Amino acid sequence: MKTLLEGKVGIVTGSARGIGAMISQFFVECGATVYANDRNIEKMHEWIETLDKDLQKNVKPIEFDITNSDEVRKEIMKIKQESGKIDFLVNNAGIEFNELIGMISKSNMEKMFQVNVFGTIEMLQTVSRIMGRQENGGSIVNISSMVGLRGNKGQLVYSATKGAVIALTKSAAKELAPKKIRVNSIAPGLTKTDMMDAADLEKLQNRINNICMGRIAVPKDIAKACAFFVSDLSEYVSGQVLAVDGCTIM
Repeated sequence: MKTLLEGKVGIVTGSARGIGAMISQFFVECGATVYANDRNIEKMHEWIETLDKDLQKNVKPIEFDITNSDEVRKEIMKIKQESGKIDFLVNNAGIEFNELIGMISKSNMEKMFQVNVFGTIEMLQTVSRIMGRQENGGSIVNISSMVGLRGNKGQLVYSATKGAVIALTKSAAKELAPKKIRVNSIAPGLTKTDMMDAADLEKLQNRINNICMGRIAVPKDIAKACAFFVSDLSEYVSGQVLAVDGCTIM
C-alpha cells in the first residue's frame, strides 16, 4: 500500500473532515502528494496536525470555493505550476439537507445543486483541461451516494444531486477517454462521520439492519475504493459507479 500512489499528485475537495480527510490521509500513506481543499482552512490545519510528521509534508492545504469559477481556475493553475502535473482529482465536497416533499426549502435546494453538482462540474472541467495535455492523462473520482442510485425517503433533492453526479460521471468518461482521462464514481452507503454521530440512530436502524455485512461503513472504506480508481490498477476502468455499502438491501 505504501507505494500504490507513489509519485502521484492531485486534489481532494472537502478535506477538512470526514470522508475527505480520510481520503487525503490514506492517499499520502500510499505515497501521493495531496492538495487538500476546503473552505474551512482552520479545520483543515487542525486535522493535518493530527497526522504523523512524515505525512504532513505531503499534504498541502489549499483554500478555495469550488462554486467560484475564478477561484477554481486561479488555484488549480497554481497547483499545476507548483507540481508540474495533476494526476488525480477526487470531487468529495458536498452538502446535505434532508427535507420531506412539501417541506423542501428552495434555498437549501439551490445550495445543494450549487455545491454537489455545479461545483463538481467546475472542478472536473478545469482539471481535465490540464490532464488532457499530459501524456498519461489522469483519473477523476466523483463521490456520489447510494441514494443517488436508489433514492431514499426525505432525501429527494440530495438524491437528485447525487444522481446527477452519477450521470455526469458517465458522460464525462465517454468524452474524456480519448485524452486518457478516466472518470469514475464511488457511491457510499451509510458512513460513520461527524454528521452520522449527530444523527438519530433509532431512525436509521432499519437501514442499518439492511446492511448484509452487519456494520456501517467507515471513511477508510471509501478511501480505499478511491485509491483503486486513482491508482494504475484501474488503468482500463472508466465510467463506472462503485457501490461501497457493505452489500445493502434497499
